[in-house]
Amino acid sequence: MAASRKISSTGSAQAEPVVNKAAAPARARNNGDLDQLIHERSRLGLVSALASHKSMSFTELKALLQISDGNLSTHARKLEEAGYIECSKGFDGRMPRTEYRLSPSGRKALNKYIAHMEALIAAMKK
Repeated sequence: MAASRKISSTGSAQAEPVVNKAAAPARARNNGDLDQLIHERSRLGLVSALASHKSMSFTELKALLQISDGNLSTHARKLEEAGYIECSKGFDGRMPRTEYRLSPSGRKALNKYIAHMEALIAAMKK
C-alpha cells in the first residue's frame, strides 16, 4: 500500500501510512469482534430479510426496509463486495429487475453475528 507524505513543522517530508478503511470490517470478522459490516441497521435488516427468503427484489427490499434507492444500493454493494449477498440483474418483460439472495458465507456471518449478540445478552443478564 502506498504511503502519503506529510510535511513536518521543520519542513521535511515524513511518510504517513495510508489506512485501508475498507479492510477494517474484514479485520473485525477475523478476530472474533462484532461484525461491523452486518451490525449497521440497514445492512442487518437486509441480510435478515434475505435469510428468511430464497431471494428478494430490490423493490421488495426497499419497501420492507423503508430506505431510499441510493441507501439500499450502497448497502447492498458493500455486502456484495464482502461476499455476503449475491445479486442478479435481468428483466421482467421490459422492466429491469434486480434480485438479491444471501450467500452461504453471508448466512454463516449472520449466524455468527446472532450468536455473538446472544452471548452479549446472556452476559448482561448475569
